[in-house]
Amino acid sequence: MKKKTVRDYYLKYIWLFLFGILADIMVDVAQTYVPEFLGEIVEVVSSNANVTLADISDIIRNIILIAFILMVGRAILRFTIMRASGLIEANIRHEMFLKAERLSQRYYHENKIGTIMSWFSSDVEAVEEFVGWGTIMAVDALFLSIVSLYKMLRLDPILSLIAIIPMLALVIWGNKVEKIMSEKWEDRQKMFDKLYDFTQETFTGIRVIKAFVKEAQELKAFSKVAEENRQKNLDFVKMSIRFDVYIEMIIGITMTLLMGVGSYFVYCYTTGNPIILLGHTVTLSAGKLTTFVGYVDTLIWPMIAMGQILQMHSRFKTSADRIYSFLDQEEEIHDADNAVVLSDCKGKITFRDFSFAYPDGDRDSLKHVSFEIQPGEMVGVVGKIGSGKTTLVNSLLRLYNIEKGKIFIDDVDLMDINIKSLRDAIAYVPQDNFLFSDNIRNNISFSNNKADLAEIKDAAVFADVDDNITAFAEGYDTVTGERGVTLSGGQKQRISIARAYMKNSPIMIMDDAVSAVDMKTEETILNNINEKRKGKTTIIIASRVSTVAHMDKILVLKDGEVEAFDTPERLMETSKTYQKMVYLQKLESEL
Repeated sequence: MKKKTVRDYYLKYIWLFLFGILADIMVDVAQTYVPEFLGEIVEVVSSNANVTLADISDIIRNIILIAFILMVGRAILRFTIMRASGLIEANIRHEMFLKAERLSQRYYHENKIGTIMSWFSSDVEAVEEFVGWGTIMAVDALFLSIVSLYKMLRLDPILSLIAIIPMLALVIWGNKVEKIMSEKWEDRQKMFDKLYDFTQETFTGIRVIKAFVKEAQELKAFSKVAEENRQKNLDFVKMSIRFDVYIEMIIGITMTLLMGVGSYFVYCYTTGNPIILLGHTVTLSAGKLTTFVGYVDTLIWPMIAMGQILQMHSRFKTSADRIYSFLDQEEEIHDADNAVVLSDCKGKITFRDFSFAYPDGDRDSLKHVSFEIQPGEMVGVVGKIGSGKTTLVNSLLRLYNIEKGKIFIDDVDLMDINIKSLRDAIAYVPQDNFLFSDNIRNNISFSNNKADLAEIKDAAVFADVDDNITAFAEGYDTVTGERGVTLSGGQKQRISIARAYMKNSPIMIMDDAVSAVDMKTEETILNNINEKRKGKTTIIIASRVSTVAHMDKILVLKDGEVEAFDTPERLMETSKTYQKMVYLQKLESEL
């Protein structure tokens, strides 16, 4: 699966790669003519003591032409292959982002956000590096080696053997080193994940750290993680440097042998006593030796490139495995075959003997829950902390898979409903009131980015936050900061309510959405809900009884079970939990 996916990316931009590779081959062939021209110059100089510029003008002209071909060819291959690698990087990130949106809540409970972000950054960059520079260097090294070796063998096979043997040994040894480097890079990436996790968690909780004056403690903990990360990086870098040093040593030894042996061959040939080896007479002149050394010098780049390619491939292999392990994750939440689209949702909600336990939980959060909400009803949900109120509404949003035949919307099984149409039918105000790091206008119009300012203001008036917004210097263009950090808790709650109202869905769920506002603001918002959402189903989870006292019905949860579901008046007779909540709120008001 992994190899096939990478191949698909190459095939998608095959024309860019083909043009780049053809340009690279052209460059490689042209480059091997440079040693020949240099050898010709040496031959002219050695045979003629009074050499003029005119004698070598044609050779110089050819060298300039080769230089021009090299410049144009390398520009083409970088434009094509590097462009393709950039597009592949963008494609992979796009695919990963779409995958991240489709994964269930369970996946994010089990994996830290910092780790996932490192896959999106350093791992994708490692893949892009190999696809771009790795491809250029691999093609360059392959064809340059083939052409150079061919010309070396034609010029002198004996000297060629002296040059080739160390290179073959380097290839065999490099293959073993690559496996070790892959392991080192994987260790380095895992440590980087840990560093990313720690940093992300620290910045998220920076206000808590400052409030408890724990900066020094966090710095010490960060230093420990950073030092471990440094060591893993050093382990990888040391291995890379050792490999580079060994390559340089082999290159140096090879060049020394060639110059020594080659000079001796030239001396013997010029003195009229050519060397005969394996039945082959070595006829090596100074010009031919210069050409041969030029070919070997041309081969130095492929040898160096091989070391870099091995390093890049080790990083690529490990990073690609991590990326495609993420992309291959099973998508638990998906549409059923022949899923039903809620085209005209009325807002009827039915629970039938519904029980639910979180994937990593050891007990049921909801047990045998049964009730029915009629279209257009306003229903309150109350209960102690941990009684399952948020779990109940999360089940409606299909954030987790549930057993069939337990929850119905307009008498259609929740598991048979098209997920997009289901979530389109529900406007949701979450308990944590998440706001994007954008201006207030865009946060409110999140469900409809074409909404005009009048519609946005109407939603803000509905949530009783318009006065607060217009009091800001930049009004609706005020940037909320990360997660709405520049706003108060009450302002964030009301902007979240305005955002949900803008969606104008037949079902609206508010999860403890007015807990941070005063009683007067709460009353205004509830009156607006009663007036402007008449005929539409609204579910309000509340921690205060006063919030739901005027609802059509109230669902009382106790330890994950339905204690009662009735009108507020009748609950005073049938629900002890509701009676106690009313009593405690009255007592609080008196105090």
